[in-house]
Parts: sequence; structure tokens; C-alpha cells
Amino acid sequence: MMNIDINCDVGEGIGNEAQLMPLISSCNIACGGHAGDTVTMMKVASLAKENKILIGAHPSYPDRENFGRTSIKIANDELKKCIQAQLEELGTVLKSLGAVLNHIKPHGALYNDVAKDRKLAAVFLDSIEKYKKEVFLYVPYHSKIGEEARRLGFQIKYEAFVDRNYNEDLSLVSRKDPRAMIQDPKAVMDHLLIMATKGSVLTLSGRLVKIKADTYCIHGDSPTTLQILAYLSRHLPKNQILIKK
Repeated sequence: MMNIDINCDVGEGIGNEAQLMPLISSCNIACGGHAGDTVTMMKVASLAKENKILIGAHPSYPDRENFGRTSIKIANDELKKCIQAQLEELGTVLKSLGAVLNHIKPHGALYNDVAKDRKLAAVFLDSIEKYKKEVFLYVPYHSKIGEEARRLGFQIKYEAFVDRNYNEDLSLVSRKDPRAMIQDPKAVMDHLLIMATKGSVLTLSGRLVKIKADTYCIHGDSPTTLQILAYLSRHLPKNQILIKK
């Protein structure tokens, strides 16, 4: 029986965390850059601890107006301070709860930018240097940040998205394309099964491309997130796969 880690972005204002937590195994908590504040962090982290869910930080560009989904021009030092401030705020919340930070995963445009820009990846890694021995970094397979993180001795876990379509270069299909998101629960499960059992992803062009994943993300703000997670919980065991708890 294969165990997989399903992670979900949370604390982003949707308010569905109480329903999500029993259906996932790790979560990424928005910590003020694109969404979230001390109150939401406390609420979501408490739910995660109660449900024995691994807790991650989900820092972003400081861009609440665009939900962190737009690349912005920002000085390296300013970005570094912003990332550190977000992590420190979540860290304070977790300490008050007696909870532990398991991983860090950049959000949105920052996630995509550090995946393809080695210099920006270096800035991000410098900003989280103090966490590298005790916290995992979630990164896409075959990315610049993954390569740099491994070279610098960070602990990494490769991540894939089961509710997003991929291009052949393993970049995510732009959200401007109506085919970017996969919202049908069975289609999401099929997408996941190919990645988990074959080590490949079926790209939008129909070609299978090699991919590695230690954790699989489902976006917490999708209209069908709860239906997808409930469907996976019911049907994955029939395929000899369990959501890891």
C-alpha cells in the first residue's frame, strides 16, 4: 500500500479549513504576504494541530491586492525582510500553541518565479537560511530553486499539483488559460494516479513527462476542493494508495 502526502494552501480567507483538515496530511498557512494575519494563523494552526496535520509556512510577495499571483519588482533586501517577517509571525503563533513548523512553501507568483530564476531563488534561500537544518522546503521538480537548495544543503521535498495542468517544460499552465485548473474530482484522481504510480505527468499537450513528487498539492480556494478531497479519500484506497496521516 502506497502512502502519499496531500497538502493544501489554507488561511487564505476561504474559511473551509475545518472541513479540509480531516482530508489532508499537511497544510501551508498564509502568513500575511498575500493573505492572512495573526488571528487567521492562530485559528488555522490550532485546527492543524488538533487534526495532527503537518504545518507549513506559505510566504508570498507582499501583494494582497493581487493575492500574490502577480510578479512584482522588489529590491532583494526588501523581499528578504518581508519573507523573514512572515515566517517569524507564523513562528510566534506556532510557539504559543506548542506546534512545530514542518515546511516552507512559497506562494503563487513567488513560487513560479524562484522555480525559473536562479538569482531570485538564491535570495529566497538566503532569507530562510536559519531554517534549513530543521524544516523542509517544498519545491517543484526540475526547478532552479530545487537545484540551488540541494547544492546549499537544504532539506527539500518535491511537490506536484494534482488540480493544475502542466506544460511540457513542467511549468504550470497559466491561470489565464481556462484549462489551467482541473476541477472534476475523477480527473484530479486520474492525474494523481499517473504521477504517483508512473513518475510522469500527463501534460496539456497529451505527452507524458517525467516528474518526481513527495507531496501533492490541492488548492484550498478552488470551488470543488472539498468535493475533490472527499472523492480521493473514498477512491484512492481502491488503488492501493492512502492519504498519509
